[in-house]
Amino acid sequence: MRNHIRTTALAATALLAALSLTACGGSDSANDGKAGAAAPAANATTTDTGKDAGGTKDAKETDSGTAQAPAENTSTTSKSSSAGSSSKKSSAGATGSGSKTPVTCTGSNTKVTVTKVSRPINHLLLTATNTGSVPCYAYHAPALRFDDAQAAFPVLRDSIPQAVVTLAPGQSAYASIGLFGESDGQDLHKSTHLGVYFTGKADQGSTGAPANLTLPAGTAWGDNGFVTYWQSEMSDALMY
Repeated sequence: MRNHIRTTALAATALLAALSLTACGGSDSANDGKAGAAAPAANATTTDTGKDAGGTKDAKETDSGTAQAPAENTSTTSKSSSAGSSSKKSSAGATGSGSKTPVTCTGSNTKVTVTKVSRPINHLLLTATNTGSVPCYAYHAPALRFDDAQAAFPVLRDSIPQAVVTLAPGQSAYASIGLFGESDGQDLHKSTHLGVYFTGKADQGSTGAPANLTLPAGTAWGDNGFVTYWQSEMSDALMY
């Protein structure tokens, strides 16, 4: 009986020991489970760090690229603006150099011609064309001298234009010559050459070189003839 009880006690002790070992094993397994769970957490942290680092790097690269692109565009725009500004300045300079102050028309910067017209009768037409590179003013009336006449030809004061005639390069001014009046009768002077003198703004004598012209054949003039002021239109000159 005593041996049975001892055996039973030993069996109980062994069972308790086994249960204890099992409990320890379960605890270790639980700990192992916790450790296994912790590992993904560590991996998750590493992944998060990688994402943060990568995301920050990508963000910086993106920000840097974005910042650089507008900077380059801005620089290009600025250069274009500068180029446009230079072009405008260049254009302005060209315009400034092209717009020169007008000078007085003379025989040196104009081509003067004389022609006979059918209407009105006994009239000649003077045409002065600006051959220079700048505008010129055709002041007042031309001073005329037929051959070696001692006095200048009379000027018709009624023909004064409203404004001074300004000739751009290539433009022309006109003046008509009434060769003689009704009272001249047969007292006419035949001439072959005509000196055309230009006057200045003050209308005191001639200025610059004259134009020396050959008159149409058979030209004769009288003391009561006249020459008009320079006109911008041929019809205005021939109306007198």
